Amino acid sequence: MKILVVEDDPTTSEFIARGFSEEGHSVDSLADGRTALGQAMSGSYDVLVVDRMLPGLDGLSLVKALRAAQVSTPAIFLTSVGGVEDRIAGLEAGGDDYLVKPFAFGELSARVAALTRRPPLQAEDTVLRAADLEMDLVRREVTRAGEPIELLPREFALLEHLLRRKGRVQTRTMLLENVWDIHFDPGTNVVETHISRLRAKVDKPFERDLIRTVRGAGYRIDD
Repeated sequence: MKILVVEDDPTTSEFIARGFSEEGHSVDSLADGRTALGQAMSGSYDVLVVDRMLPGLDGLSLVKALRAAQVSTPAIFLTSVGGVEDRIAGLEAGGDDYLVKPFAFGELSARVAALTRRPPLQAEDTVLRAADLEMDLVRREVTRAGEPIELLPREFALLEHLLRRKGRVQTRTMLLENVWDIHFDPGTNVVETHISRLRAKVDKPFERDLIRTVRGAGYRIDD
């Protein structure tokens, strides 16, 4: 296993590196967050052990930058900052685990081993497509044939649901539950109204309809 230890305290860094080396692992140690970011960007490590309080770039910012760059190497924070809110911040920044100092090396080793046994996360598509229709989930933008389409939040959610299930019929009940979080039939035409509004923006100005009604079943979006 190849491990990158990012720790600015030389005694702690040497202790961790020696422990992992004795277990047969390859260890690189760095004391500066910015330098570590450049090295970790290679994605060649199996796991990162990261202190939160680092010179150059703090540990939270380091892991956030890696996740933003789609580097999914498992990372465990090893830090003296151990409050509940601190742990939450670490996990929300993209950390996979959080261990508070002082620590036993045996526990750190077990946690690192557990992280490397996890199956790799599959990158989630940030752009959904059907024919010439595109939805950018990060920018929250929709275009068709390169033309921008302005959608209200609920219309966006409805279109996203259909695009994620492209080619599959979505019943009225499915749409109520997944788009409106309604788990009973309210006896209104809210689904039909929003489908109509969505068609007016997504289909009507263009030559070909993508949103289709499947009689007696529901709706689907096709290529």
